[in-house]
Formats: sequence, C-alpha cells, structure tokens
Amino acid sequence: MILVVGGCGYIGSHLVKELIKETEVIVLDNLSTGHRWAVDDEAIFIKGDLGERKDLENIFSKYQIDAVMHFAASSLVGESVVNPSKYYQNNVVSTLTLLDVMMKYNVKKFIFSSTAAVYGLPEESLLTEKSNTKPINPYGKSKLMIEKILEDYSNAYDLNYITLRYFNAAGAHKSSLIGEDHNPETHLIPLILNHLLGKIDKISVFGNDYNTEDGTCIRDYIHVTDLARAHILALNALLNGKKKVETYNLGNGKGYSVNEVIKTCEVITGNKAVVEYVNRRPGDPAYLVASSEKINFDLDWKANYNLKEIIESAWSWHKKR
Repeated sequence: MILVVGGCGYIGSHLVKELIKETEVIVLDNLSTGHRWAVDDEAIFIKGDLGERKDLENIFSKYQIDAVMHFAASSLVGESVVNPSKYYQNNVVSTLTLLDVMMKYNVKKFIFSSTAAVYGLPEESLLTEKSNTKPINPYGKSKLMIEKILEDYSNAYDLNYITLRYFNAAGAHKSSLIGEDHNPETHLIPLILNHLLGKIDKISVFGNDYNTEDGTCIRDYIHVTDLARAHILALNALLNGKKKVETYNLGNGKGYSVNEVIKTCEVITGNKAVVEYVNRRPGDPAYLVASSEKINFDLDWKANYNLKEIIESAWSWHKKR
C-alpha cells in the first residue's frame, strides 16, 4: 500500500490515476489547493494535514504502508519570497514530521518531488544532476533543504529515497477528466489557453531582451503523465531494491521559448493571442533545460510527449471545463 501525500493536487492526482492500476493507494490531502474530485474513488481518501502528527499516526497505525510519495509542498515562487515562513513551515517542518512518523513505523521507502528551482541561475544551458545547486528563492531553498535532510536520514536511519527534480510540468490526462487547475494560475500554458478562451484579457511576457533567438526565456516542458510514469518507475526501483538513494532530473531535454509556446497555442486553438511584453522578473534565467539522460539510462524512462502534444492535451481539458 502506497501513501501519496498531496494526491489531490495537479501532479499528485495524475500519479494516483496511474498508480491505482498497480497497487492500493491512500491519498492524504488537506484540500487547501487540491481537489477532491481529482482523485478516483478506487483510492482511499483521507482529509488531513501533513504537518499534523496525529493525522499521520492515524494512517500509519491503521494501514501497512510500503512507501510514501510526497507532493504536498507549497510551490509558488513569488509567494515564497513575500511569505517565506509558510514555505519553511509547510515544505520543511511538515516534511520532517512525516519523515519522523515514517521512521517510527519503520517505513523506509520515500519518493520526493523536488524542483528545477534548486539550481537557481544555472551556469550551463543543459542541467544535469551534478550541476551546482544555488536556489535564489525560499521555494527552491526549502526543496533543497529537504534533499539535504533526506541524505542525513538515509545515513542515520537507512532511509531509501529517490528525489525527482521537475522542470515545467504541463498538459492534462488523456481522458480530460483531470488537468491543471490552480488558483491563482501562474503557469504559462494554462494562462495562454485561458486567455484564448476569453478568460484573461492578454498575456504578459516577462522580458524579450534575453540572449535567446527571439529574446524570450527558454524552458523545458514535460507532460504530467510522463512525470507520473517516472514516479512509478522510481517507486518500483525502490521496492525491488534496484535503487537505494538517487536523484533524477525530469524534462524533455529540449527548450522552447515563451514566444514559441504562445505560437503553438495559437496554432492548436486557431485563436490569436494579445501579447504584452513587460520587464523581466528578478531571477529568471534565460535557459532552464534538463538533461534526463541519467533516468533514461537507469530506469529506461524518457518523455513521450512533445510540446504540441502537451498543449493539445491541455487544450482538451480547458475546453471541457
């Protein structure tokens, strides 16, 4: 039985939809940002908080948990800058509570959702797991802190874990039953699609003077179902003893500029976007692209969806909603 904390959120719900095909799943979520409707009834749902020890004790004392998958982090970069307390409390302190309850009940398998934000302002255009980690905001710092804590717990308590560093998750499930639904929405692709549906007046592009081909930032987009599949491969590698401690990047290995993403959305939807170029945001690197060669070699994983397919799946979801 696998415990998925934060399983009602965007990425967590897509993972649960795939994982319930293989094993029993318990979802713990406080529904502060996730949606109860996003999780299939085949999964056991428990409303509770990652930071509340009694909520965790109730689960671990009642169920035989084989591994834990953690998606329950706060993840808005801008919010983390103005409210760092929330991020260190929820992302670091609450995760420590989870890890300590896991150790009490001798649950030693853990999948951690990390982020490309741990790299900060990259020194190279293609990032590997050995690239320097210098996060520049509390969100990225909180994730890197957990990565360091996991190292120490592994050394001291024999915790086996895999850390997965995401780049830009996007897209929706092929059924169009679940997809990206944040409030507020900050991600580029759903913002563009909402604009093209008439829900937003225009698209603001932060900077068109970067040292890139068209002057806009270049990012690596990965379909959320590809992410889910990587989590399951990582989980199986822990459960069968193939891996004990590992860190992997998850991306397409190819970058697309903001302008390229807008144009692709226009082609798929048949609508023209109103674009406004505004000043750069502090700390936005020109390039943020993942090398996923390591997980491809170790776990035979690679991204199946290209940018067009990612946006097509997201468009199907947005239209249905």
